[in-house]
Amino acid sequence: MPATTALLRRPGHLLLLGALSLGGCVRLGPDFQPPGEPWSKQWQSAALEQASERGAHPDLRQWWQVFADPVLDRLIAEADAHNASLKIAGLRVLEARAQLGIAESGRFPQLQQVDVDSLYIDRRQSGGNNPQDAHFWQHNAAFDVGWELDFWGRFSRAIESSDASYFAAQANYEDALVLLRASVADTYFLLRTTEARLRVARENADQQKRNFEITEQLFTSGQTAELDLQQAKTQYLTTLASIPAFEDQLLRTRNALAVLVGQPPGGAALLAEQPGLIPLIDRAVLQDVPANLLLRRPDVRAAELNVAAQSALVGVAETDLYPSLTLLGSIVWSSDTLGATPRSLDLIGGPSLRWNIFDYGQIRNNVRVQDARLQQLIEAYRDKVRQAAREADDAASGLSKGLEQERVLGEAEAAARRSLALANTQYREGYSDFQRVLDAQRALLQIQDSYLVTRANAVSNLIALYKALGGGWQSSAPQIDKPTRQQMQQRTDWGHLLTTPAPQPAYPIPSQVSRHD
Repeated sequence: MPATTALLRRPGHLLLLGALSLGGCVRLGPDFQPPGEPWSKQWQSAALEQASERGAHPDLRQWWQVFADPVLDRLIAEADAHNASLKIAGLRVLEARAQLGIAESGRFPQLQQVDVDSLYIDRRQSGGNNPQDAHFWQHNAAFDVGWELDFWGRFSRAIESSDASYFAAQANYEDALVLLRASVADTYFLLRTTEARLRVARENADQQKRNFEITEQLFTSGQTAELDLQQAKTQYLTTLASIPAFEDQLLRTRNALAVLVGQPPGGAALLAEQPGLIPLIDRAVLQDVPANLLLRRPDVRAAELNVAAQSALVGVAETDLYPSLTLLGSIVWSSDTLGATPRSLDLIGGPSLRWNIFDYGQIRNNVRVQDARLQQLIEAYRDKVRQAAREADDAASGLSKGLEQERVLGEAEAAARRSLALANTQYREGYSDFQRVLDAQRALLQIQDSYLVTRANAVSNLIALYKALGGGWQSSAPQIDKPTRQQMQQRTDWGHLLTTPAPQPAYPIPSQVSRHD
């Protein structure tokens, strides 16, 4: 027990001192101030206005239903239930909740210690008039309590920081949902695009093979030059050589999709090939203005909550500049086996004052370190909002321009088909050489492939737009699935943390707005 501990025999003195100390508590450090910038509240984008419209359906929480594809719906449901990255994000929420519990324990006595000692003593005396040997046991039991008063807000600020960190982990989980669902949709439509490109390559290879066989017969009969034969063969083999690359990309995309939905590679091979073109949606349906949606993005909310957590840590650091007042108390019982020695029970208590007055700049520099980290997070938040706006604007522009390009390429494909038909007819009738047929075939293949890629890019930009606005961040699925929860309960005593609802924030969450999306 410290030397500064005063012995108080009257418990009323302790209570009075505690009441006076608690009544004068203050909270050092800055109170959290939202780091938002004025422009973000009224942000508008011409490209976004063109690429979106206001409406109630589909719900932004399930934006992928705009494609009306049951296979995509099933894949996203599988990913929600089995994706490893999402599970890890959910476990980090649980970890942050346990960390919050550690911080909340600061409200209670920090020292609670029981000491029990039993000592055997063999005391031998020799010489003098009465030499004696003494053999006895000595027993001691003590219960010590130390409670540092939250006079400067050290513990309340720590709770505030852990509280914000918990909700930041929750926002990071929601951001993982946004990224996962967008990745599943992107990968699924890439799979369908690759299938379509492979079909086009095979169809063109079949057509070019027939032309090669015709020119081969004509060359054998002496009706055409060898140049036509070799050109037809070159084009056919070039197209044929592209097929293995598409097949390899198809396998890789299936494996990527399988891992996203929590299956081993090849697990998504059960997906039946769909011959139709991927759907094109010309507008994103939004339930709120883009400025509100940007600030509601999970990663933006997480960045703001990180600022709140660090802001409280500045206050924690500042408390080291001031004295700490701790109420100490002990109950000590002692006895021994000597009959002449009485048993004793002592009640000891008093305040302890500690103040590191010679810190040599360590404490003040620690405060400066925490404040510098706070400013870094403020700048990171502001950059996050700017990046979110840029992503939304880029995706909206990409969607609009991609749709324009798709319409032009659609007309070009029809013209290329007609051009090939005319070239074949004129060649058979002897009005043109075989080079025109080859050129028409090559142009058709290039335009068909470009058309499919353009459609895929337009759909990818639509997905990116929903992702940039934070769509799909809510889920009805539990953050920790039942098998994982049972495994953890068998391994460790988790108490009520795995079953009870999440706690409410100890203070208003930054950027708290109506969340009907």
